Amino acid sequence: MNLKEGEKAPDFSLKDKDSNLIKLSLIKAEYIVIYFYPKDNTSGCTTEGKEFTQDLEKFKKLNAEVIGISGGDEESKKKFCEKHNLKVRLLSDPDFKISDKYSAYGEKIFLGRKFMGIKRTTFILDKNKKIIKIYEDVKANGHSQEVLEFIKIFRHSF
Repeated sequence: MNLKEGEKAPDFSLKDKDSNLIKLSLIKAEYIVIYFYPKDNTSGCTTEGKEFTQDLEKFKKLNAEVIGISGGDEESKKKFCEKHNLKVRLLSDPDFKISDKYSAYGEKIFLGRKFMGIKRTTFILDKNKKIIKIYEDVKANGHSQEVLEFIKIFRHSF
C-alpha cells in the first residue's frame, strides 16, 4: 500500500533510545516530521541526523516535532545518538512493520546487489496526522533545511 498526500498517517507505537514508548496519536504538535532512514551509524544517516539535530530549535519554533525511524533496537539508537551527539528523537522499528506500513521498506539495489531495507523517505503531517508532504529517494545532505522551508511556506499558505 502506498500512502498519498492528503491521507491520514498510520498510527504507531515505537520505543525510543531510552525505551519510552512513543505513540504517534499522542503527539501534540502543529507539524510532525517522520523521516525513515536506512541504518544507524552510516554516513548518510549520520549526516541527516546531525542536520535535523542542528535545526531542532528552528523546528520547535514552528511547533514541529521531528522523529527518525529505522531498524535496530533501542540500544543501537542510544549508541548512535551518543556517538554523534544527536538530539533528534529516534525510534526503533526492529521488525520493519511501521516502515512497511509507510511504504518506506522494500527492495533496494546497491552495487548491483538486491536486498530488503529502509528507503530514505520523509513524511510531514499536520496536527490531525494527515500527510501534507512526502519526500521519496531523499538525499540526506540539506534535507532538514528542505523540510524546514516546506513547513514555513505551508504555514503561510493558510
